[in-house]
Amino acid sequence: MREAARLLAAAGVPSAEHDARALAAHVLGVERVEPALAPTPPASFFPVFAALVERRCAREPLQHIVGSAPFRYLTLAVRPGVFVPRPETETVAQLAVDEARRLTAAGRTPVVVDLCCGTGAIALAVATEVPGAVVTAVDASAEAVALTRENARACGAAVPVVHGDATDPRVLADLDGIVDVVVSNPPYIPPDAVPLDPEVRDHDPALALYGGGPDGLEVPRGVVARAAALLRAGGLLVVEHADVQGAGMRDAVARLGAFEQVSTVSDLTGRDRMVVARRVGDHGADGT
Repeated sequence: MREAARLLAAAGVPSAEHDARALAAHVLGVERVEPALAPTPPASFFPVFAALVERRCAREPLQHIVGSAPFRYLTLAVRPGVFVPRPETETVAQLAVDEARRLTAAGRTPVVVDLCCGTGAIALAVATEVPGAVVTAVDASAEAVALTRENARACGAAVPVVHGDATDPRVLADLDGIVDVVVSNPPYIPPDAVPLDPEVRDHDPALALYGGGPDGLEVPRGVVARAAALLRAGGLLVVEHADVQGAGMRDAVARLGAFEQVSTVSDLTGRDRMVVARRVGDHGADGT
């Protein structure tokens, strides 16, 4: 593992020691490996481990190699062709979970929609952490829809997954005006801001990365407009964005005239990463 970590670091992998341990654990079929307590590996371990280290040195994502990614309390299946969930999105999910829990405590059955669901990370976090929440997920990618359904079955969550354009007014039209939370991690990278990390640039699908328009916010604006129709009065909007897009996203939300309390929320590293707002309208008796 020390030699693997050295090779990974030389290849520019930023989490070399962690990845070396994760690859060793994957080959051994255990959750984690502590060097001081590592079992004696079978002879078959070494060529398999070396081959996986070589793939990681070529900057293939660790999640693709081991076939899974952690997200909050879940371990999600991942595969090429679907966006790999990132730790910063856990903060986005937290706001949706908190709102759903608040409504449950008030005697309500929260209705939550995850637009641009990818692996289903946010939708499944809400569904598993807030029992009784009615959660629906949407994605334009057939591969993402299939993977979210697979992950939902694996974690025992009854989450319908719709294959469609999250900005299309016809998608989930039956939920217009009755949704409590719309949460989204849409594509938002501008066309001229190609990611530097090979793991993202060469392996995440363009459909999940580039948001359209010169500022990358064409899809996020469409998501916000769709959320305005889906949300009931007082409903919560949470949309992830890049740390330089806070002002642009606040402006996009405010321009619709359908939201109030528009603000930017930081992730755990202190970077601006999501816009949050409430759908305007008469507040309900539960204070929403």
